[in-house]
Amino acid sequence: MPPLFDWSFASDPYPAYAWLREHAPVRRTELPSGVEAWLVTRYADAREALADARLSKNPHHHSERGSHGKGKVGIPGERSANLMTHLLNIDPPDHTRLRRLVSKAFTPRRVAAFAPRVQELSDALIDSFAGRGEADLIHEYAFPLPIYAICDLLGVPSEDQDDFRSWAGMMIHQPGSPRGGVGRAVKKMRGYLAELIHRKRADLGDDLISGLIRASDHGEHLTEDEAAAMAFILLFAGFETTVNLIGNGTYALLRHPAQRRLLQDAVAAGDERLLAGAVEELLRYDGPVELATWRFATEPLTVGGQPIAAGDPVLVVLAAADRDPAKFADPDRLDLTRRDNQHLGYGHGIHYCLGAPLARLEGQTALATLLRRLPDLRLAADPEELRWRGGLIMRGLRTLPVEFTPVRE
Repeated sequence: MPPLFDWSFASDPYPAYAWLREHAPVRRTELPSGVEAWLVTRYADAREALADARLSKNPHHHSERGSHGKGKVGIPGERSANLMTHLLNIDPPDHTRLRRLVSKAFTPRRVAAFAPRVQELSDALIDSFAGRGEADLIHEYAFPLPIYAICDLLGVPSEDQDDFRSWAGMMIHQPGSPRGGVGRAVKKMRGYLAELIHRKRADLGDDLISGLIRASDHGEHLTEDEAAAMAFILLFAGFETTVNLIGNGTYALLRHPAQRRLLQDAVAAGDERLLAGAVEELLRYDGPVELATWRFATEPLTVGGQPIAAGDPVLVVLAAADRDPAKFADPDRLDLTRRDNQHLGYGHGIHYCLGAPLARLEGQTALATLLRRLPDLRLAADPEELRWRGGLIMRGLRTLPVEFTPVRE
């Protein structure tokens, strides 16, 4: 069996996932944290597991056999910061109630109304480096764009948004961030969100946090802890996935010049359908979320013919499922014109990503603006030199150095 979770695996996990799909599609594996979990790698099994109500999102169902497992599932720092009651950690009926409240922020109409702001942010960020002829697209483009967008959506005042950018950088180990800062960043964010909720009670606006407060005040029984946890997870889940969508997507296009030219021509011609399909293929080919977030068996069950005991953690490997040849023809080939692309990049079932419409808008806008404004964009490093961020759930580059013809005003 190929090694899992070392540095070579992080650079290209797909051969190891192909081996697992063929030889051990549901395999019990010791993770780097010491926790043992079942990895589910085939598309049919993954889709079934994502929708199985017997696989709970609540970490209280984790059997935690032995002390090594305690507190090692979920987001670092969320337990100590009292941020556990969010959509990634709860089941119905609480999940149904909270999701209904937040879904109002992600209606097609509301997302469409946000499109000019996403375009404005994309252009402003490119303006900041276009004259240099070089940039790190992760640090200067893919990372700040979704941070500022989600801050706007939540209602974080502009003067506080750089603090959020700093805390978010600590959470995903941005260059210059202190090591081990994830827990500290989560606590700082928790304190700020509690203060912001208090301030907004006196001055409600049209933002998402104001909407959560209104819902609570109208008898929806949203506690302050739930409101803070909800705002936190929307920020956490709503920025890193989009950072990786833009970063991984741009990298894939730079490594596949024919596909990149196809998309560049479509952008120039205003072909929005091909642009939308291209983002779906980039999500399938090398998506931002490698493994779906933790699930725990509430009773003995069978997945893909493999018995699983109550309390066992289960991790659905989206990256493996989305390269399954039983579902996708020629799955290791990037094909921006691929049809009927039912990938699992944003999950499946009741936990399907709530912010997917916003992430798609940001991905489409960011990639189209980049290709339109910097048409000769090229990698400024050997692909072998690039490093991928460590971590179990997300898949994304640490840096993406590029060069292009400087754009003079």
